[in-house]
Amino acid sequence: MKGFTMARMSNKIALVVGGAKGIGLAIAERLSAEGAKVFITSRRSEDAAKAAKGIGNDAVGIAADASVPEDMVEAVEKVRKACGRIDALVLNAGLSEPAQIAEITPDHFDRHFGVNVRGMVFCLQAALPVMTGGGAVVLVGSIADSAGYSSYGTYAATKAAVRSYARTWTAELAPKGVRVNVVAPGPTDTEMMAAVPEDTRAALVAPIPMGRMARPSEVAAAALFLLSDDASYIAGAELCVDGGLRQV
Repeated sequence: MKGFTMARMSNKIALVVGGAKGIGLAIAERLSAEGAKVFITSRRSEDAAKAAKGIGNDAVGIAADASVPEDMVEAVEKVRKACGRIDALVLNAGLSEPAQIAEITPDHFDRHFGVNVRGMVFCLQAALPVMTGGGAVVLVGSIADSAGYSSYGTYAATKAAVRSYARTWTAELAPKGVRVNVVAPGPTDTEMMAAVPEDTRAALVAPIPMGRMARPSEVAAAALFLLSDDASYIAGAELCVDGGLRQV
């Protein structure tokens, strides 16, 4: 990554869960460019290795399924063994598949809450003992957490849970020096979004005051801010990166 002259994460150890593609990868790249030692996870080992190589700066890829608590515990343990601590934790792994209420199956429900919520809960639980000097946590949510989008009720419900946990965890962890915040993107121009039909993309962009989707790098910049000492007095907040979509 070029063009960044500051090093707001120098000597910091960062773990990005779901850091091999899209927003997670953009966050990992930015943290690395700002001086952090970065570890990323992906369900597929080849994706984790490829992304870590692309990030450079001795980034480390870890194969771990975010929906499996034991995998999250193992991922945290690998970071602990390598570096002794975690200063910045990004919980980004997510799943979004459409289904209207008549179509929702137990599998659909369980997979969404397994990846988007359960994995987040148990990764943070595992990481807390390693965040001995305090630290910062960013949960990657969505502006869908307070909106109703047809066919995406389960996804939106998981993101509402993410937002709620940020409030509770702030009450529990701020006294221990651990800050928890949420980055809530609107429609973002990722590889996944590129596969969406053009008419659907146009419909998503139409109500955005800024007239376009977010770039992953713009979401990463918001996450960097919340993880850095620049946000030392910000906790329990939700920072929307949505071009004004939910703000007007």
